Amino acid sequence: MEMNFYIFFLAALVPLVIGFVWYGPLFGNAWMKEMGFTKESLAGQNMALTFMLSYIFSLFIALFLLPATIHQMGVYSTLAEEPGFTESAGDAFTYFQNFIANYGDRFRTFKHGAFHGILSGVFLALPILSIIAMFERKSVKYVAINTGYWIVTLAIMGGLICQFGM
Repeated sequence: MEMNFYIFFLAALVPLVIGFVWYGPLFGNAWMKEMGFTKESLAGQNMALTFMLSYIFSLFIALFLLPATIHQMGVYSTLAEEPGFTESAGDAFTYFQNFIANYGDRFRTFKHGAFHGILSGVFLALPILSIIAMFERKSVKYVAINTGYWIVTLAIMGGLICQFGM
């Protein structure tokens, strides 16, 4: 099973691209209002550092989405510590090779990855953002804008990783 590492670097660009549109022309004014920001208050921020760190954190998310979207990773991680497996030898490795030959293409579509990305958005991002928002006394609109962004972003990232990750 060969990993396509390039897809992680591509998928990590998705939050930046979607964010440019989401927090720009689509919901930028509403988001700024909910945050209490103005264009002037946002000026002067070190955007190069912000984008660089955002990209690095987006790589973390892309790596998280690999086992979340590709079910065959569960078999791999179950067998990885078996004797000889990392040396491409032994019964576990032979079993894994046969498993991948027979079932390696199952559920390996953009649609399936997007589905798991949406699930990650609804069952991970939504609760996290909602909990934070409650303590920060942010509005439902704030949660909707940010959760919507993450659901769309994770769907696209999940789709790319599931389709092209391995």
